[in-house]
Amino acid sequence: MAESGEALGTVPEHERILQEIESTDTACVGPTLRSVYDDQPNAHKKFMEKLDACIRSHDKEIEKMCNFHHQGFVDAITELLKVRAGAEKLKVQVTDTNRRFQDAGKEVIVQTEDIIRCRIQQRNIITVVEKLQLCLPVLEMYSKLKEQMSMKRYYSALQTMEQLETVYFPRVSQYRFCQLMIDTLPKLREDIKEISMSDLKDFLESIRKHSDKIGETAMKQAQQQKSFSVALQKQNHARFGKNMHANNDRILEEKNDIVLKHVLEEEAENDEEVLTVQDLVDFSPVYRCLHIYSALGDEETFENYYRKQRKKQARLVLQPQSSVHETVDGYRRYFTQIVGFFVVEDHILHVTQGLVTRAYTDELWNMALAKIIAVLRAHSSYCTDPDLVLELKNLIVIFADTLQGYGFPVNRLFDLLFEIRDQYNETLLKKWAGIFRDIFEEDNYSPIPIGSEEEYKVVISKFPFQDPDLEKQSFPKKFPMSQSVPLIYIQVKEFIYASLKFSESLHRSSTEIDDMLRKSTNLLLTRILSSCLLNLIRKPHIGLTELVQIIINTTHLEQACKYLEDFITNITNISQETVHTTRLYGLSTFKDARHAAEGEIYTKLNQKIDEFVQLADYDWTMAESDGRASGYLMDLINFLRSIFQVFTHLPGKVAQTACMSACQHLSTSLMQMLLDSELKQISMGAVQQFNLDVIQCELFASSEPVPGFQGDTLQLAFIDLRQLLDLFMVWDWSTYLADYGQPASKYLRVNPHTALTLLEKMKDTSKKNNIFAQFRKNDRDRQKLIETVVRQLRALVTGMSQHV
Repeated sequence: MAESGEALGTVPEHERILQEIESTDTACVGPTLRSVYDDQPNAHKKFMEKLDACIRSHDKEIEKMCNFHHQGFVDAITELLKVRAGAEKLKVQVTDTNRRFQDAGKEVIVQTEDIIRCRIQQRNIITVVEKLQLCLPVLEMYSKLKEQMSMKRYYSALQTMEQLETVYFPRVSQYRFCQLMIDTLPKLREDIKEISMSDLKDFLESIRKHSDKIGETAMKQAQQQKSFSVALQKQNHARFGKNMHANNDRILEEKNDIVLKHVLEEEAENDEEVLTVQDLVDFSPVYRCLHIYSALGDEETFENYYRKQRKKQARLVLQPQSSVHETVDGYRRYFTQIVGFFVVEDHILHVTQGLVTRAYTDELWNMALAKIIAVLRAHSSYCTDPDLVLELKNLIVIFADTLQGYGFPVNRLFDLLFEIRDQYNETLLKKWAGIFRDIFEEDNYSPIPIGSEEEYKVVISKFPFQDPDLEKQSFPKKFPMSQSVPLIYIQVKEFIYASLKFSESLHRSSTEIDDMLRKSTNLLLTRILSSCLLNLIRKPHIGLTELVQIIINTTHLEQACKYLEDFITNITNISQETVHTTRLYGLSTFKDARHAAEGEIYTKLNQKIDEFVQLADYDWTMAESDGRASGYLMDLINFLRSIFQVFTHLPGKVAQTACMSACQHLSTSLMQMLLDSELKQISMGAVQQFNLDVIQCELFASSEPVPGFQGDTLQLAFIDLRQLLDLFMVWDWSTYLADYGQPASKYLRVNPHTALTLLEKMKDTSKKNNIFAQFRKNDRDRQKLIETVVRQLRALVTGMSQHV
């Protein structure tokens, strides 16, 4: 029973497997068959049995089907055999038809293939034409780019590149040649930048070399314009005053017309030669480079490079050569280079936008101006030639006017000119100091002799001298001053002219120019001429006669100062009555020199007196006098008489003062001779001889060697000597001692100390010469009297010292 149950369970499973085998692909049978072997034992056998049963079942069905369709199959085969003969016939016909058709279509096929080939070629040609029409403009533009590069039209090349990149390349971007072209453009741009930068460097080098020529041209044009304006102004000024001074102004107007005509002719001639900055320098490289960098979007880099390089060039231009101060050409080259530099910058400022700005040029000019001023201050201080300083001033004025015409502020340069003006005045003063010294060295210090009317007029034309008495005198005659006076006057006027030259073109008013001229002239008078006069006066070889002539000269120069003021007034047209007009200090200058000369006269006169006094050879122990005055004193008096004759040309007070000073000095010298400490003994004979000399001095004083003294004023210079000698000659000691201290004393001028000193010298002489005098009564009495007087005099001296 169990086996039968298992068999019943296995049968449906085998049927299922058979159904799977029949319904699935042969490739998938493997897993199905494996399940047969995996089942229970004997399952395989049972399956095989079942499979055989199934096969037999199918065979039976096939047989039934074949039996059912066999007659139809036979009929079909029979029909097929019948059709076979027709098919063979049809095949032959078809083959024949096909052959004939093939034969007939061979030519058509050939023509059709040709047509197809032509169509393909036509289509290809159309495509090629379309593509070429698309590519040709690109190639043409690229060819144009290459041509522009070869012709150095770099800015146009950059524009072509931009068109290629924005318009043409996008159309043909799929082609390889387009990419090749695109790859070459950055290198072309770099090449253009390098080439344009190289051109810019060449341009910068060119303008550096041409700066002096550019500056020279600009300064020449400014100078011509200024000359024309000055000539025109003079002509207008002459015409303005025509109604007031018709004749003189007509002559002046004709002269100015001639001057203006010459200026215009000269300017017309120079216009043919003078070139503009554009003629001298080709600015196209900088324009081109600016446009190129602007097109490349790198304009800032170009601007920074240009400004940096120009600043370097500016520093080089502003650095002068060490020898610039030696010649005017050195200054001219320095100025022309600076002007050329800034003329170029001004041109760049006005023809480009943004490359150079006004702020940049102002900054550059301020830096340059500070350097220029420092250089001029330093180097102008080495200039010792006033002509060179004047030429430097003219160059600075032209330099300033030129740059002012280009819009640069130049006020500081004109301020600097005032500093240089002071230096110019100093160089003028040094030059004129040498001129004055030469004039004084060459002067003979004697009145100018005049032998004819022509000679008189020549001197009058040089120096404003007026003396009706001299005019009335017949020839030959003499001017009171020496030859140096008209020469000094002429040189002072020349100095004023020289000083005026510097004041020209400084854009200053007539009042300021007048003030400058007067101040510089005052410096000439008070510093230079005064110093030269004082040095001259103090020179050892200048004698009394020369000193007298110097005093006379200074008097006439002092009187000529008013003519110098009129001379300055005529130049500047500024009246002396103007409140702020500076006065000339000539009066005080010549007064001081005159006073110094007077003092030197007094000193030299006293020195001469000392020389004569040193020749004195008294025998202080003589028993009695010679009866006549000493020879040295007579020679001294004769000398004084001759000198005081020369003094007649001096002002009265000067001669009187010199005479009084000489007499007082002579009196003092004689008194010192008596009281000399080295002189130990004096005899009465020596006193008598000395008295004779003093009498000659008194006679000289009373003879009025210089007119103008009242009464015995000059004799009072010897009053001390006279009273002292009278006291000893008369031996009037009782009167002296009794009246001492009384205003009406006969010997009021005799000092007790002086009398004591001289008396002791006579006392010692008496002792030595009269060894045996004590045995004579009179001599003993005299000796006792001397001793008594000595004691009393000593008492007076002691009282005086205690009282003091």
